[in-house]
Amino acid sequence: MALLQYKCTGCNLEFEQLVKDSLQDVFCPKCKEKAKRVYSGQMFSATGKTTKKCTGNCKTCSGCK
Repeated sequence: MALLQYKCTGCNLEFEQLVKDSLQDVFCPKCKEKAKRVYSGQMFSATGKTTKKCTGNCKTCSGCK
């Protein structure tokens, strides 16, 4: 499970949600519209070292190096 950041596409509320899978649909607690994941903060590679290139969006990445 992971605590991820989201932003509502309807009311622009930013919130955190505990999810089992980062690909699951998340809905705004205020207006119930679908929310999009926000990628922010410091990212780490698979080895645990900090990286400046990582966006945190593994679907668009060729892997941690």
